[in-house]
Order: sequence, then C-alpha cells, then structure tokens
Amino acid sequence: MEKLKTAIFYGADAVYIGGEAYGLRTRAGNFDYTDMQEGVDYAHAYGAKVYVATNMMTHEGDEAGAGDFFRTIRDIGVDAVIISDPALMTICASDAPGLEMHLSTQQSAVNYETLNFWKDFGLTRCVLGREVSMEEMNEIRAKTDVEIEAFIHGAMCISYSGRCTLSNHMANRDANRGGCSQSCRWHYGLFEMDEPGEHQSITEAGTEPFSMSAVDLSMIHHIPDLVNSGIDSLKIEGRMKSIHYVSTVSNVYRKAIDSYCADPENYILKQEWVDELWKVAQRELSTGFFYNEPTENEQLFGQRRKIPQYAFVGQVLEYDQDSQIAVIQQRNNFGVGDELEFYGPGMRHHQEQLHSLWDEQGKPIVRAPHALQIVRMKVTQPVKPNDMIRKRK
Repeated sequence: MEKLKTAIFYGADAVYIGGEAYGLRTRAGNFDYTDMQEGVDYAHAYGAKVYVATNMMTHEGDEAGAGDFFRTIRDIGVDAVIISDPALMTICASDAPGLEMHLSTQQSAVNYETLNFWKDFGLTRCVLGREVSMEEMNEIRAKTDVEIEAFIHGAMCISYSGRCTLSNHMANRDANRGGCSQSCRWHYGLFEMDEPGEHQSITEAGTEPFSMSAVDLSMIHHIPDLVNSGIDSLKIEGRMKSIHYVSTVSNVYRKAIDSYCADPENYILKQEWVDELWKVAQRELSTGFFYNEPTENEQLFGQRRKIPQYAFVGQVLEYDQDSQIAVIQQRNNFGVGDELEFYGPGMRHHQEQLHSLWDEQGKPIVRAPHALQIVRMKVTQPVKPNDMIRKRK
C-alpha cells in the first residue's frame, strides 16, 4: 500500500499490484480485497488507475476460484487485469464482464499480428515483450490500434519475456506460477575439467562470479523516441523495490516526460535528472533491445561500476512553516551533523545540514537510530508531507 501511494504521489498515472492469487510475485506484500479497495479508492481520488497482475500460467486446478476473484476485483473498481493465460482470460470474460484485460509481457507479443489477435480476443491493451526494438515498436504502432504498453525502466529477465524454468529445475519453485528464485542472479563458479573428477576454478580473483545476470533497463535518454512512437503507456518495473526507489524513478520520468510534451522543440534532458536515478540502488543500465542486440556489455560479469552514494533515511509526516519544525518518520540511522537532502514531487530538492533533533517527547537527541522512530527537526526551507530524505553514505 505504501508503494502504491508513493508511486501515485510521485507522478504515476497507474499502478500495477498483486492480489492473493494468480500473480507472479507470491513473495511480495500482496493485496487482500480490503487493501485493494483502499488502494483503488486512493488511486481514483488522484485520477490514477489500478491494474491487478494475474499473469501466472495455470496448471490443472490453479484456475479454481478465478471467476469469483475476477468478479470481486471488478466490483471493487479495479481498472484492468494484466493477464497471460488464455484459460484465465476466458474465465475473466465470462465471469466478470466489463473488467478490462491487458496482455502481460509473459505472452511475448512482438509483432502487430499478435496484437491484433489479442484485440480480437477482447483485450484492450498489450504489454510488449521486452525483446522488441524501437523500429519494430514504431511499425507495430502503425499497424494496430490496440493500446500498447512498453517497459522503460527496471530489471530485465535473462530469458525470453520472463518465461524461464531455471528456478523450477534448481530450486523446485515454478517461475511461471509466482515462485521464481531468480537463479540467473546467483553467483556461479566456472571450472575447467581436464580429467573426470578433477576441476580447477577459472573464475578471476576479485570478480563477482555472475554468469547470466542481465543489467537493468533505462530509457531516460530516449524520452522523445518513446513519446513520438505513439504508444500509450510507459511501464516501470518496481513492485519489489523500496519507496525510495519508487519515488525517485517515478519522479524523474514524470519530470522528463512532462518537460518533453510541454515543449518538444526546446527539450533538454538535464544531467541532474540522470544523476538522480543513480541515487537509488540498481544494477548497471542499458537500453536493452530497443536499439541493438544486447552483448556481453549488457550482462553482469564483474562488480558494478556505479555504487549509489546515498541512503534513504526518512519521510516527512508534517511541517509547520511558522516554527520550521518537520515531523519525520525514520527509515535509516541519521543524526545531528549529517548533510541531508530533501526531495518531493516535481523534482523539488534542497540540502541542509542537520543541527537540531528531538524525539517525540521533545527531548533533544543526537541520533535517530530506531526503526520507524518519530522525530522532529528544524528545516529551514519548506517541505511537505510525503517528501523523502536521503543522505550521503
């Protein structure tokens, strides 16, 4: 719920969430019906939409109860489901008429004929496979009128559109039914075997022993291409990320997209927006398949070259302009003497050194070391509730 509200507050037009069944993030903090109603009400109050991911591939028996599930979330007011299994599509269409269906990237839609097929099946939007190039996306847009959504930032699966079975074999967890153990992200040793039973490590000392872990996707440098392609929705991966990540990445893309749409002729991508992305934890970044076939440079074979220099330390709950006192919920240890950076929607930023800190009872303290501790501090420039605070590590 916190991530849902953060994404919308920092500029998202829609959020995608998981319910308690049929999704691919079984280990996430998924939504029961009560939470879903709260999330939908919040989103709609801000003019945003909520999509529920129901994109698992069902084996026999997995579809039990799906009709009730789809009817319930339709009546809650969910705007659409993200779906990949035709069995679940059929159940949704027959048992919950009126609930929109969007094709998941799990179905690997990479040509316009496929999009037209799913449109005829009753789907209103297709999330493209992440293997589609910019040239192909432009052609697809020209030859279909179904809504198109494309991933533009976040983690990329090493397999084709996420349809991997490594986890099934290596951890007995079905990736396509929500149990992916991300085996591709594990460390692997490489060995040379001269004789049966004899092996010698050939992994270089001091390197991170990855073998098949992809870098993350980022299209921040190519907003004009994305907007001019005519697609309908730009998607950021992030349901398993922190609110620091969600707020920062949403903030940057919202600013860049709005700036370009407001004045395309004079648009300039500001370096400070790019730098902002590097203040949150992520892997190396690339443009994936948009402009060329990924090479070994788009894989993680060694230690990451850029390490985030900032830690998320708190969130503003209240601010009194007359006294300049802000009420803060602590998220990481910080204290007097630290140089803090405050940021909020619209890329509002300012920095200042912390000189005074009080606990909830008004007692002066030097540090705020306790998780979710409520403290007060003097902030010389105005801040707003839900603004975030980070500091240099």
